[in-house]
Amino acid sequence: MHAETVEEHQFVSLDGYDIPVFSRWSYTTADPYAVTLSFRADRGRWVEWCFARDLLVEGLNAPAGEGDVRIRPDMTAGPDQLMMELESPDGYAIVEFSREGAARFIASTHALVPLGAEGDLVDVDGFIAEVTKV
Repeated sequence: MHAETVEEHQFVSLDGYDIPVFSRWSYTTADPYAVTLSFRADRGRWVEWCFARDLLVEGLNAPAGEGDVRIRPDMTAGPDQLMMELESPDGYAIVEFSREGAARFIASTHALVPLGAEGDLVDVDGFIAEVTKV
């Protein structure tokens, strides 16, 4: 089975500036543990951040993440906003986005693959054989 869900109508604020940035959430059953958040940088070019779906689920209600991606409700803006911190060797960004939009996206991923059922779509033996060339 291969299916995906995409939310492409969401605007976010980047680094506290009121300049909207077009973003796109995507999820595919080919990589059932991950979600991708993409930002349109230039015409036709997207910058992508791929991270655990569980991180987004946890971040809807409480601070989550310890690495390059951290998500939490934005208490200064109210419960309807989420704040995401993105860090890489190339820079650091804070992104604010709608909690409702993220929750709707997560619900659409659960419709494809319920939480806890991701392992049913991953061929661990095949992956090990490919990596070890056995």
